[in-house]
Amino acid sequence: MSGAAVAGAMTPGRTATGPAAGPWLLGVRHHGPGSARGVLAALRAARPAAVLIEGPPEGDALLPLAADPRMRPPVALLAHAVDDPGRASFWPMAAFSPEWVAIRWALDHDVPVRFIDLPAAHSLALKEPAPEEPGEGPQRAEHAQEEEVTPVVDPIRVLAETAGYDDPERWWEDVVEHRSPTGERDDGGMHPEGAAPDDAPGDALAPFVALSEAMSALREAYGDGGQPRDAVREAHMRIQLRTARKEFGDDVAVVCGAWHVPALAARTTLAADRALLKGLPKVRTDLTWVPWTHRRLARQSGYGAGIDSPGWYGHLFEAADRPIERWMTKVAGLLRGEDRSVSTAHVIEAVRLAETLAALRGRPLAGLGETTDAVRAVMCEGSDVPLTLVRDRLIVGESLGEVPDTAPAVPLQRDLTRSQRTLRLKPEASERELDLDLRKETDAARSRLLHRLRLLDVGWGDPVAGRGSTGTFRESWRLSWEPELHIRVAEAGVWGTTVLTAATAKAASQAAAATALAEVTALAEHCLLAELPDALPVVMKALADRAALDADVGHLADALPALARSLRYGDVRSTDTAALTEVAAGLAERICVGLPPACTGLDPDGAETLRGRVEAVHGAIGLLDTGAEPGTGLRERWDAVLHKLAARDTVAGIIRGRATRLLLDEGRLPEDEAARLMGLALSPGTPPADAAAWIEGFVGGTSGGGMLLVHDERLLGLVDAWLTGVPADRFTGVLPLLRRTFSAYEPGVRRTLGELVRRGPVPEGARRDDAAPATGGFGPGLDRARADAVEPVLRLLLGRSPEPAEAAV
Repeated sequence: MSGAAVAGAMTPGRTATGPAAGPWLLGVRHHGPGSARGVLAALRAARPAAVLIEGPPEGDALLPLAADPRMRPPVALLAHAVDDPGRASFWPMAAFSPEWVAIRWALDHDVPVRFIDLPAAHSLALKEPAPEEPGEGPQRAEHAQEEEVTPVVDPIRVLAETAGYDDPERWWEDVVEHRSPTGERDDGGMHPEGAAPDDAPGDALAPFVALSEAMSALREAYGDGGQPRDAVREAHMRIQLRTARKEFGDDVAVVCGAWHVPALAARTTLAADRALLKGLPKVRTDLTWVPWTHRRLARQSGYGAGIDSPGWYGHLFEAADRPIERWMTKVAGLLRGEDRSVSTAHVIEAVRLAETLAALRGRPLAGLGETTDAVRAVMCEGSDVPLTLVRDRLIVGESLGEVPDTAPAVPLQRDLTRSQRTLRLKPEASERELDLDLRKETDAARSRLLHRLRLLDVGWGDPVAGRGSTGTFRESWRLSWEPELHIRVAEAGVWGTTVLTAATAKAASQAAAATALAEVTALAEHCLLAELPDALPVVMKALADRAALDADVGHLADALPALARSLRYGDVRSTDTAALTEVAAGLAERICVGLPPACTGLDPDGAETLRGRVEAVHGAIGLLDTGAEPGTGLRERWDAVLHKLAARDTVAGIIRGRATRLLLDEGRLPEDEAARLMGLALSPGTPPADAAAWIEGFVGGTSGGGMLLVHDERLLGLVDAWLTGVPADRFTGVLPLLRRTFSAYEPGVRRTLGELVRRGPVPEGARRDDAAPATGGFGPGLDRARADAVEPVLRLLLGRSPEPAEAAV
């Protein structure tokens, strides 16, 4: 069918008498404020008896909720398969979406409104991902079927290029967004009904006729535009249109993607359309409204039918007059809130510059490009740094919609919503950090909720390093609520109807299915953090069984740190960790027996892995040691293991070096003995690669090895003497390891070491010209007078009360 024929079939006023005749096919660009204004003007002028909208018909029962005052866009229809909640689709709508405007107009005027797109029961059952919004049509190139070879057509881009534009967004702004809506008064306001009393429906419908002609030409040239599934969708929409015309006559308005208008206007038979729908797969579905965000409407989020500037489009739709002036005022307010100096004069000058740029570029009005250039030049002093803030906060925006409680939801979602309100944890689209003090009841409950959600794979919050680490009295979280989490909640609903019961059931299931010991220990830690008393016995039984059967020292070493951390939670969370203590002690004993043999005969990668395990076990045993008598505790047995590792030549150098360092830091190794071990490791008979590995273990990483060398010049002298004695032909081989070792030091530490080496060694007991006397390393014993002098400062830092004698002073 030619474009002229399609236009003739749609042109209003085809009847001999009376107003323009329908049905009215209102082709739109999704999330376009110009299209939304045009739809509103057309509906007010034509006053149809029914409104049909591109969307899943199962959502018809949810349409009345759009009139609820507690419903605040952006929102989205969420459809998911009942038996597989992970198979889901969204149909987002913003306040400036034409579909939302049409729904609200119909509800406000008691006009029947229905969805007519392919049912979600079919679209979710098909292999290709279902559309994320009504009528995205050919715009979603990334979701085309893999077997297709025809490229997907972007109709807006094609029309823009035909008109000589290199930017589709700029073309759309010029021809649609900057076009004055029908009924605009000379003073910039709108008549109450959106159209002047003497306006005819044809005037309001004229833009849609022009867009229909353009799309007809594109469909003739590109066919289905690389979207063969559109034929099925359009067949269903034609059937629904026929049904509506039988009920309401031709007085029907259809709001759909402009790409589909020629197909809906085409003359086909009912039998042919039904044949296209025959045999489609089907699944049971549930639908509801969920909050959405402007950020998820943006194209950068990966949303195929997204737009570049949701916040800007929302402003254009809401601003009744002087949109540029109002926009610049918003930008100025944002920048002032960030302590930037922006005056009223800046706003006036930015408006003038934007209008001037529009005139120079031949545009009817200033668009986003002109306003952005003006903001950069006038308010940001040419810098793009503050402009990034404007883009994130205003151009894209951080709006999060709201949905009333009466909207359908799975029981788990309702329980989560109640918990969020009780704990005053409001979901927000913008990322924020939350610090929790676990000694407070509310904060402890918030922590439990967030940990339970993490166990259910509902990633609302992620733990971050804060003033305290996990397991202490403080926790820090980074929270950000994304619309996709509603799908995660629906998926987790199979485990239970409340967050507590669902997390408990999933933890028990994971414990039964776990095959690795580390998985079970991590799960035990999660159960304690989330306070799941009913799941903990199941997890502990699985842990005891796995621990008894696992003879791999590496697996035991991986499992012990999580158990050790868990043992601290009894003090903070009032949980019983007695069962963990016995299992952890048994693991530690087996590690002490099996670790020395496991540290021999390792390649470099294996040695590095085991070095990390030795460090982790060392920290864990520091938490587990409960020996009542000196010499009988776990700490003493572990120290004996470290002495074996440090002294055995068959142990990898990086492990020997780390064992020596751990003993030295704990005061379990005399400084003279550490120097002796270093001298042996760096002796001329040791291969340079092995010696470099020993140094990496002793002073590498972020364990403060650099400061040790700064304050212990004898150890530094040993390293320096070995390094200068490495033959030139072998130095290149150890250089990468040495660089990795010393590059981790702070710049100030590296500079100080360089100065010490440049000055040369200091004879024992001598003094440097500009430095304190050389200490020669650690002192022979504890200097109680110096230690006592530090105690008041430590008490002040820890918030402890001073001793009576100190208070008296």
